[in-house]
This record gives sequence, C-alpha cells and structure tokens, in this order.
Amino acid sequence: MALRLLTALPVYNEAAHVHGVLEQVRRYSPDILVVNDGSSDSTADVLAQEPGIHVVTHPKNQGYGAALRTAFQFALEHGYDVLVTIDCDGQHQPELIPAMAAAVFPESGEEWDIVSGSRYLQHFDGDSIPPADRRRVNMEITRLLNEHLGLQLTDTFCGFKAYRVPALALLNVTNLGYAMPLQVWVQAVAQGLRITEFPVPLVYLDASRSFGGSLDDTRKRLQHYREVIDNELAAVHFPALEKLECGSGCQ
Repeated sequence: MALRLLTALPVYNEAAHVHGVLEQVRRYSPDILVVNDGSSDSTADVLAQEPGIHVVTHPKNQGYGAALRTAFQFALEHGYDVLVTIDCDGQHQPELIPAMAAAVFPESGEEWDIVSGSRYLQHFDGDSIPPADRRRVNMEITRLLNEHLGLQLTDTFCGFKAYRVPALALLNVTNLGYAMPLQVWVQAVAQGLRITEFPVPLVYLDASRSFGGSLDDTRKRLQHYREVIDNELAAVHFPALEKLECGSGCQ
C-alpha cells in the first residue's frame, strides 16, 4: 500500500522564493501544505496563484515553531502516514523528499518516528562552510542534548525532517520560535520515539538571517536554547532513561 505523504513548508515573507521552491517540491511530493505564518509581503498573493496546494494562514506572525505545529496538526487531522518538513529558503533539496519519507518505513529493519536531516553526517561535494557562530551553537546544543537524552545526533537544528504522523500526536509543541526543535527532541525521547538521522548537503544561502531581537546575539541565543532544554527536561519524565540509570536498585 502506498504511503500518504505530505510535504509542509513553513513560510514567512518568502514571496521571492516560494514559487521556485514549490516548483521543485511538486516533482517529488503529491500533497503539499504551505503554512503562511503571517507574512507581511506578497507571499499570500503568490500562494493564491499556486494550484493544487493546501494553504493554512496565520493572521499574525507567530514563529517557526508555530508554523510547524500547524503542519503537525494538519497531517494528523487529514490522516497522512508521513510528514516531511522542508524550509522555503532554498537550503534543502526537494529531490531527497521521497528517500527521506521512505526511510520512515524501510523495506527491512526498524521503522522510525523521526528521520532528521543532518548536514554533518556525511560530506557532499559543494558543501558550504557554515557561519562560525551558527556552527558553534549547533555543536554545543547538540552535545547537551546527546548528553541529557542519550542520543547520538550530529545536527540539532536541521529543518528537513520526516515524521511518522501518528507519533506526532504524542508531542505537545508550546515553543513557537526557533527553539521548538529542542522541545521536540526532549519530548520525543520521553515518549520513546524512534529517532535516526539522514545525510543531507550543507547549504547556507543567508548567513545573516535574523533570529529575532536579542536572539541575534550568539551568546543570548545559546543561553536561551539552554534554558529551553532545562525547562523541558524538568517538565517531562523519562521512564526508559530512569530504568537504565537505576538498574535493579529502583523500587
């Protein structure tokens, strides 16, 4: 039986890019959702001219995490098997969508709940050199998550992912900004979700992208991410990890 695949693009003020990205995504995904997160440019006008796609519009800009939360809800409500998320800035490769989606349900071996793109798992010809501050933050937060959660991630923040849709019902996304993936990692481990990585090329097209306000300061952004992890760790329970730590001495 063929899997029902939905590819979702979170979009904010991407009028210059969204048509070109959608042209590529159409080649590899039968169903497409664009979450227009309160764009103030002509993104809505561009999307109105795009046939055969689903569009959900936030009246006001809520944040990257909010757009992905909407995509999760849409995929669950419409009974898809796999959700692939891909950014609209041209950094991801739509031709990898089928392979990433198929990796959720491999022909042999274990099924996965989250197949996360990693730009550091494998070297590709033409890979970009990441901005030093972005790489440092990614490395530090990836190290922290691996340490706390017993994971072996190499790339915490890649937005190119595939999810087994029923597993999304176990996540409670409340962080609406760029730290949302950190909340998802913690909750995914707490819920016992099966996680693997998928190698994708490293492409940076906009090294000057703003994270919003004080988060453009690398030190403040790193501190914010640490606080999000700490708060989420305090809010959830990890039965599997507790069992490993306690061994036979726990009551």
